[in-house]
Amino acid sequence: KPLFTGVCTALVTPFLSGRVNYPMMEQLLARQIESGITTVVIAGTTGEAPTLTDSEKLELFLRAKEFAGDACMIIAGTGSNDTSHAVRLSTAAENCGADALLVVSPYYNKANNAGLIAHYTAIARQVTLPIIIYNVPSRTGLDIPVSVYQALSEIPNIVGVKEASKSITKITQIRNACPAGFSVWGGNDDLAVPVVSLGGQGLISVVS
Repeated sequence: KPLFTGVCTALVTPFLSGRVNYPMMEQLLARQIESGITTVVIAGTTGEAPTLTDSEKLELFLRAKEFAGDACMIIAGTGSNDTSHAVRLSTAAENCGADALLVVSPYYNKANNAGLIAHYTAIARQVTLPIIIYNVPSRTGLDIPVSVYQALSEIPNIVGVKEASKSITKITQIRNACPAGFSVWGGNDDLAVPVVSLGGQGLISVVS
């Protein structure tokens, strides 16, 4: 069974006078729930992940889950180009009550295939939460190869990928190379229909 199907909103992180506006975050989350959204990403790219401190991220995860309860699944953005940092943030997010993790590939470092596999394996071994790989080469400088997905799909709690590479052909290749239980979610709103038509489970959306 997929972690989720349909639309997951990559929620913005509101600020006021240079500080995270937590009450407004709860209002935005309430609006999503009232609109029928059952899954959101907190502290993803749209949520200003690069400019948030770890303590701000953890406070967001904690407050979002306490506010949403069972009405909405909270996926925590915990990626880093430093493996040990990603491990620490991921385990802390699990302790904050997050339901799953969205882990972007190591940016800037341009890891090789073995390095990518080692990075995600290290994180997966330290948490019990489902992990979604996040591939966004326009921001990270690296496009994760299908062969890496195939290897990582053997790890039980790595459940799928948010594929934001703009390649429709790659969606088909992932579906053919990985087991049926390894989900593919689109990462570009304009490609939602092609992704779903090729067997994807839905979309992690900015527009929503």
